[in-house]
Amino acid sequence: MSIVKTKTLTVKSPVFEERGLIPALYTCDGLNINPPLVIGDIPHETQSLALIVDDPDAPHGTFVHWIMWNIPPTALIDENSAPGREGKNGLMKNRYFGPCPQSGAHHYHFKVYALDAMLDLRDNTGKGELLRAMDGHVLAEGELTGIYQR
Repeated sequence: MSIVKTKTLTVKSPVFEERGLIPALYTCDGLNINPPLVIGDIPHETQSLALIVDDPDAPHGTFVHWIMWNIPPTALIDENSAPGREGKNGLMKNRYFGPCPQSGAHHYHFKVYALDAMLDLRDNTGKGELLRAMDGHVLAEGELTGIYQR
């Protein structure tokens, strides 16, 4: 991404704290639904939000659990919801796939981006293509990291 001075979003969840344990409900060991996210400090000029959830601790490189774009600029992404367009996760599915580590504790990064545009992307879009499309459009970004261990 090009270097642009961006503001910071706050990204929190009522079900886990920064670097806290993600409840099993939101993992492959539970209902495998997305946790609720609360987003603050969204710039007024924001046209849409984008979301990337990934696990850099995966054994074969960073695993993408969820990508979504064209989310309305809202302070809440509800549990078990997809308020934007979903792209391909690491399983090549257009949906959330919760934490599911084979072994050990993994870190899951819930990254939210405030954009100055809506994105015209296909349903088979992956993380790399989403990042390229966001280039030059990011007004603010924030991250919440959760941990899960089986």
